[in-house]
Amino acid sequence: MVRQVAAAGGSLQRAESGLAAEESGAAASLVSRLSLDEKISLLAGADMWRLPPVDRLAIPSLVMTDGPSGARGRSFVAGRSACFPCQTALAAAFDPGLVFEVSAALGRQARRVGAHVLLGPAVNLHRHPLAGRNFECFSEDPELTAQLARSYVQGVQSVGVAACVKHLVCNDSEFERTTISSEVDEQVLRELYLVPFEEAVRAGAWSVMASYNKLNGLHASEHPWLLTQLLRDEWGYDGVVVSDWYATHTTIEALAAGLDLEMPGPAWRRGRSLKTAVRTGKLGMDVIDRSVIRVLRLIERTAGTGDDAAGSVAGQAGGSLDGQAGGSLAG
Repeated sequence: MVRQVAAAGGSLQRAESGLAAEESGAAASLVSRLSLDEKISLLAGADMWRLPPVDRLAIPSLVMTDGPSGARGRSFVAGRSACFPCQTALAAAFDPGLVFEVSAALGRQARRVGAHVLLGPAVNLHRHPLAGRNFECFSEDPELTAQLARSYVQGVQSVGVAACVKHLVCNDSEFERTTISSEVDEQVLRELYLVPFEEAVRAGAWSVMASYNKLNGLHASEHPWLLTQLLRDEWGYDGVVVSDWYATHTTIEALAAGLDLEMPGPAWRRGRSLKTAVRTGKLGMDVIDRSVIRVLRLIERTAGTGDDAAGSVAGQAGGSLDGQAGGSLAG
């Protein structure tokens, strides 16, 4: 099935809406109170799964957990999480409602282990039957994958946890996955591989993960057309773009292209290198602020900032979320 590209007017309206969101709101106000060091600290992880807090302004640590079939969390708090069927098995049911229920349960698991971001869904297509991570993705069909991606995003985020849609884009080979270049023309990209990502953005996804691979010779994590022109300017995305783990290859180019967050930490390409780039005039403060605002907005949506901060990871795992992981779905 060939998907029709959205009308230009609709794309422009979404882009203008996203730009307005970046220029207003609590996150935009808060960024002016941060020092350069504090801003830079929010653009890379402190360790494998966490961002550092900014205690001076009561900005809590943002915590991530891997998915997409169960929230890992034993390194954060004691306890176990249920493991749900993989995404390929879920897709075989052809039931968006079921995917919503399962993903909402995954979101509750994430909250129970004190995480704010669940690293899923994986919406790459099954391009080759021998691809090693096919089981993490829904199917070879872009329309089915798109509809299930929408349900997954809405389910996870219905409980206040961010879905992280991955891996943008054409990350469908485990062979030399960090260096391989996926050579794809724009028509095929738009009619097949980008369809699930666009639908996930339309569903309101709060975070997106850039992939390990190159797209037509340029790493996805520093690809301006992919991360800014398409994702933000055309689709109107206002969330965070995070690297896949250890997939940030440059300091200036990646941030300028639209990669907001380097993971994991401690910072490899950011940190001191980023501070030097700002102080020598190689990177403008507006580029830093743009990404910091997006990270702060993600924290607001999931953990709160200032007086709204949810407190420690242990505190966030309390309340009704202390029960059996996944509730009745987990059995």
